[in-house]
Amino acid sequence: MKDAYVSALNIQSSARDWMDVSSENMINMFTPGYREKQTTFKTFLDHAVIDGCLTNVSQGKSIPGTSNENVFLEGQGFFVIRNDEGNLAYTRLGEFKFDSTGVYRAADGSKVQGYVLNDKGEVISGVKTLDENAFNETIANGGTRAIPTTEIKMWIDPDNGKYLGKYEEYEIKGDGILYGKSNNGRVETPLYKLAVMNFNNPQGLYQYKDGHFVETEESGRPVIGRGEIRSGLLELSNTDFKANLAYYQQAKLQLDLSNQIISGYKQFLQNAITLLQ
Repeated sequence: MKDAYVSALNIQSSARDWMDVSSENMINMFTPGYREKQTTFKTFLDHAVIDGCLTNVSQGKSIPGTSNENVFLEGQGFFVIRNDEGNLAYTRLGEFKFDSTGVYRAADGSKVQGYVLNDKGEVISGVKTLDENAFNETIANGGTRAIPTTEIKMWIDPDNGKYLGKYEEYEIKGDGILYGKSNNGRVETPLYKLAVMNFNNPQGLYQYKDGHFVETEESGRPVIGRGEIRSGLLELSNTDFKANLAYYQQAKLQLDLSNQIISGYKQFLQNAITLLQ
């Protein structure tokens, strides 16, 4: 015989967890870079319990950033950053800025990763250069381990106030290439390409803090990401407010029903004890 009281307690716990996840998603609806959490369920003794929490990796809407240093990835993949410990991580939040020394950094201080380019826009890997086709093939086969990434640095020469000593300004274009501009913008020189990676199973990534992920065995090794990079924009949360509101209401209904069962069971036991006295 199944114990209705135990089942009600389990449903009560699951409903509360479901409400917490839905509430967190709705609260962060306007948080740039926030990834919606999605609960998964399994059946145990004829009732559903939460089995885990997946991350929704779909794209959020774009919003204006605080400067042209911010970037928005329209498509699949993640920007690559390296923390103070030297470990690579992945994020959709392109809230990047150049620090006082010209290093391109994320909001948490991590260094944004990219590839050094020659004047033809080809990636320089050691003593070799890779055209676009060779670059794509190499990344697809080996990811960041095949072509080491580097920090992006645009230091300003204190003598003439120019980037890298000779560029009057810079621009990040849709292909992710950062160009240095000189001669009043008439001359453009490719300098860096922002690293963008994707995974065969991005939901297998481990989120060690909001919007920041590291690879796992479940995610697989990184492969090249696809999409257009747009400067001056940020990605908003990908939370579906209406869906999460519906989930919250469903969870609230389950919680109310389980509370009624628990209260009724307690009253039944109290009546039984009274009759035995």
